[in-house]
Amino acid sequence: MSNKFKSWTTLFRTGNSLGGAIAVFLGSIMALESIPEGDLLYITMLQAVSVFSFMASWNALNDYLDFEIDKIGKPNRPLPSGKISIKEAKLAIYFLMFISLFSIAGAAFFAYNSDQGFKSWIPSILIWFTALFLLINYESESKYSFNLKSRGLPGNIAISASVAMVVLFGSAGVYQLSNLRVVSVAIIGFLYNLAREIIKDVEDIQADEGRNTLAMKIGPEKTRIMAYLISLSTLISILMTFAFDLFKPQHLILVLPSILVLLMVKSKLSLAQDYAAQQLLKKSLYLCLGAFTLISLI
Repeated sequence: MSNKFKSWTTLFRTGNSLGGAIAVFLGSIMALESIPEGDLLYITMLQAVSVFSFMASWNALNDYLDFEIDKIGKPNRPLPSGKISIKEAKLAIYFLMFISLFSIAGAAFFAYNSDQGFKSWIPSILIWFTALFLLINYESESKYSFNLKSRGLPGNIAISASVAMVVLFGSAGVYQLSNLRVVSVAIIGFLYNLAREIIKDVEDIQADEGRNTLAMKIGPEKTRIMAYLISLSTLISILMTFAFDLFKPQHLILVLPSILVLLMVKSKLSLAQDYAAQQLLKKSLYLCLGAFTLISLI
């Protein structure tokens, strides 16, 4: 892998962006309890491409706007290190957002020609524009925006909500936005990501000078406690999906690996191993989503 290519994958956080695309498929599979076919498959594929491009663009924009901060806190990132120029990054941001918009337009075309019709598919567009609204109000420092990035917990909530919406985006694409299984998994994903975002603020406390993050407001220790309580509520939310028969109780064994990994987070937080803690949350989330998808296909 060339250094230039590796720098681009780092800028786009390709792993996370690919995870978002996969989550679209997970949402559609959980809603249908089968792999989408025909027009539903085309819609799901195009919406997955849209999410991948959207997330990659957002990630690049984040680095673009944090250029001065990263020169101090993360000098090895692609932009401050000079591996990718500011001009190249800017062009990539515009191009990827165009691809995202073009893909959602393609999905709309297939929805228009499908048996269910375009009107029932409209929630997909609303989710896409809600995500764009959150992006603008998170990254922008304009007097007309909410400037969520500098507001600490509200910014964490906005990011976590945008991630949770990806699963709903998948179910909306197959005309099942209100599917309770998918809604419950979206809530679980929201809690996972909220705990992780809060821990990442502790991890980045030195580089975030000038931002009003939760870690700066209440201190690292209290922030870690809050993150742990949210991770505990994540565990409860997972178990509740089986308690309310959204998923069959006998399939609980399939989510046990994600639960075991989730339980390991407490020890990492108590040792102030913030990076390890947020990586465990990420691993547990992926295991959990995979398990729920497998359960939906059984």
